[in-house]
Amino acid sequence: MLSAPLLANTGQMPKEQQMAVRYIKALTDHDYGLLSTFYNRDSVFSDRTASKTYTGRRNILQFFERAHRGVLEYNFNIEHMYNSGSLVVMIGNYHYRGPGAQFGKPGKIIELAIPGVTTVKLDMTNHRVTEHEDLMDYQTMADQLSTQ
Repeated sequence: MLSAPLLANTGQMPKEQQMAVRYIKALTDHDYGLLSTFYNRDSVFSDRTASKTYTGRRNILQFFERAHRGVLEYNFNIEHMYNSGSLVVMIGNYHYRGPGAQFGKPGKIIELAIPGVTTVKLDMTNHRVTEHEDLMDYQTMADQLSTQ
């Protein structure tokens, strides 16, 4: 889910930002069919804070499918977005509600709001994401987990 003002003004955004919003919406909606159209064999997803990198459509999709398994709610509230050519920077909070097992809290439903910066480098000609990089505040996540 994206914030209402952001969606209302989508048509007024640069085309790079519009594509980035469509991509993030496919990701947070778990629309893997649509998401796969954004990748090719050279696409890269990197969670720099966690030191994880995946290359290629299949590996990226497998990672997201594993990471999102059982998730009840997932969205990115974009608070600020800008671009420099085909590089789009989105700053906001990822909201997550789902099973606690993957966070060491089996049998619980947990809720997290994790501040982060997501950047995407786009190939506007072929409508592909060449690189997606997340920088997440995992300390805030750990603090939230400790109280649940």
